[in-house]
Amino acid sequence: MSSNEASFFKYCPNCGSQDVTYVNNLKFHCKSCDFVLYHNIAAAVSIVFTFKNQILFAVRNVDPDKGKWDLPGGFIDPNENAEEAACREILEELGLKITPIDLKYITTAPNNYLFKNVSYRTLDIFYECKLDFKTISINAKDEIKELIWVERNQIDLHKIGFISVKKIIGAYYVI
Repeated sequence: MSSNEASFFKYCPNCGSQDVTYVNNLKFHCKSCDFVLYHNIAAAVSIVFTFKNQILFAVRNVDPDKGKWDLPGGFIDPNENAEEAACREILEELGLKITPIDLKYITTAPNNYLFKNVSYRTLDIFYECKLDFKTISINAKDEIKELIWVERNQIDLHKIGFISVKKIIGAYYVI
């Protein structure tokens, strides 16, 4: 492996050889046994909860980006569609029951999720969910430190952790 390639793989998981390449943070290849592993995009959902002119942010209680603002959501599980994942994640994180009909699709954005020295590239799918109340509790206290409602004209993009969330909040919600 060349010294300028960043990889979390040092050995082939199939044969144990160190004669491996990791090209573009995408394709791991063992030259000894021809084992190939693609590090493909992971899909995730983020929900922009709105109440009047405010946006709900979750302050992260874990890395990556611990202490930064984020949107509620998470990774899509196998055999789930994006709307099912959004509803499941919100129930798990906030104890709030929403349905796919409550979700308005916004857009998608690429992101980089660094977890335990592994860079997971994600495609984040954004939905908006308008609420007529703003009292929400935290179910996943291990993941979320606190919830804050922020007026659209008071949003500080520098407080947001993930680049995809910054991009979408900046493009669609900052006044």
